[in-house]
Amino acid sequence: MTHSGPVYDGEPPRTRARARSVQVVKAGASFGSALAIAISWSVHHSILWAIVQGFFSWFYVLYYAVTR
Repeated sequence: MTHSGPVYDGEPPRTRARARSVQVVKAGASFGSALAIAISWSVHHSILWAIVQGFFSWFYVLYYAVTR
């Protein structure tokens, strides 16, 4: 019996899972930044603070949730 090559020609399952994880992390980071900017703007009404706190995203969101 001869081997005719790989049985599965598509992308390996681990690579697909890793690519999906990257997409989820990017979406979470984007949502965290948008949420931090919205909270910052509603509290401080400053574009500079919104940019800074958008950079720190989820850290600022957690800080705001704990202190309020």
